[in-house]
Amino acid sequence: MHFIPDDLDDYVVAHSADEPELLQQLNRETYQKILQPRMLSGHYQGRVLSMISKLVNPKNILEIGTYTGYSALCLAEGMQSNGEIHTIDINEELVDFQRKYFDKSGYGNKIYQYLGNALEIIPKLDISFDLVFIDADKENYSNYFNVIIDKLHSGAIILSDNVLWSGKVLDTSFKKEDTSTPALIEYNKLLKNDKRIETVVLPIRDGLTISRKL
Repeated sequence: MHFIPDDLDDYVVAHSADEPELLQQLNRETYQKILQPRMLSGHYQGRVLSMISKLVNPKNILEIGTYTGYSALCLAEGMQSNGEIHTIDINEELVDFQRKYFDKSGYGNKIYQYLGNALEIIPKLDISFDLVFIDADKENYSNYFNVIIDKLHSGAIILSDNVLWSGKVLDTSFKKEDTSTPALIEYNKLLKNDKRIETVVLPIRDGLTISRKL
């Protein structure tokens, strides 16, 4: 979903940082071989993630929802030299695909992959995080928040993707089988009202929220 005209959006992308060559390759191969390639963060949002990570300069990063590894590699660009990324996904078929690009990147030995339910994996991680990116099943966004909030340093950042959900968050007449929209509506309320964080929603692509732990 674009919130500005396509030609202006093209201008924004053209005048933002270029997409690194390795990520161009990852982008192409994702579209060629992987189902639902629109789940990829892509050039512009990837540069946004990279910039935020560089500003935060995190030591420990948690990513919930790896997909093909594009966003993890963007976040890695701002990581401290002794830092680590812990990225979780439930799709076993993508593990080798992710690893191929992680190892090509030079960050391979700093990226730890986890396969399974993030709500079961995260409590077992004895790590405090400086930056978290949530981009997995929307129904569990609030649950992910609740399980990570106590693992964050003061000043740590949570990035939440797809929070505008193609504008569906404005629609209170969603279909009964649509579980994602009401979940995101509740999640956005949670981020707004939780006194442990401060939050701003950015109308970037499908909506990106930045929350900072106080």
